[in-house]
Amino acid sequence: MRQTPDHIPGAFVETRDLAVGYEGQVLVDGIQLQVRSGQVVTLVGPNGAGKSTILKTVAGQLDALGGCVLLRGKNLCQVPVRARAQEISVMLTDRVHTELLTCADIVEMGRYPYTGRLGAPTPEDRHKVREAMGLLRVWDLRDHDFMQLSDGQRQRVLLARAVCQEPRTLILDEPTSHLDVRYQIELLSVLRHLAHDQGLGILMTLHELPLARRVSDWLVCVKEGRITLQGTPEQVFVPSVIDDLYDLVPGSYDALTGDVALPEGTGNGRGAHAQA
Repeated sequence: MRQTPDHIPGAFVETRDLAVGYEGQVLVDGIQLQVRSGQVVTLVGPNGAGKSTILKTVAGQLDALGGCVLLRGKNLCQVPVRARAQEISVMLTDRVHTELLTCADIVEMGRYPYTGRLGAPTPEDRHKVREAMGLLRVWDLRDHDFMQLSDGQRQRVLLARAVCQEPRTLILDEPTSHLDVRYQIELLSVLRHLAHDQGLGILMTLHELPLARRVSDWLVCVKEGRITLQGTPEQVFVPSVIDDLYDLVPGSYDALTGDVALPEGTGNGRGAHAQA
């Protein structure tokens, strides 16, 4: 049996020849990636390429179909659930349904790796709740019913819960979905602060290419069951790479603006553009 490769110094999360999928059917294989302290790593690629499945497997919500996920050098399946939750915090796109819980109650759930699910929060836990909600600008919603919020407000509250967990690595699936432009920019600024100033590792997916280019330190391109390219924004956001990744007509992607030209005859006929 092949031995697990040596741990890469400085990497919080690594994958080695990881294969992911459902019910034994491999969707993406040969996945080799690392998330280091202070680094924002973003998966990009067309819908259905398997980006969310990769995140769920790295987070331990799906079993790997091959290879392994390493958490600071240790196989993820060997790390106890509570210890894992102190290392990795996850915010996926799955809907959260609650009954009669306030936003502060939701964020406080992020403290369970330290208090236990039935443990009473300490003053320190309450301080962490307020700190996280302040960072995401949702403290004024603390007494509101979570289910009565808009989608964008819920998104920010759920990210506050993930931050409140005090992980080393944040895993986020489309964190800017349901947010208007202002809050998209604010949220990504928070993520850069958490990575670059507080040393977290961040692994996420984004559909909005201009946002991915702006926030990411490293990008992983996923297409047709494999990783086609990894690199810096300067290496990935070039017309030849983006056109191939999304099967665009050559020259459709404008590296200067981050826009994708609409096909001729689409829109108002005056050079309309759309973001990929």
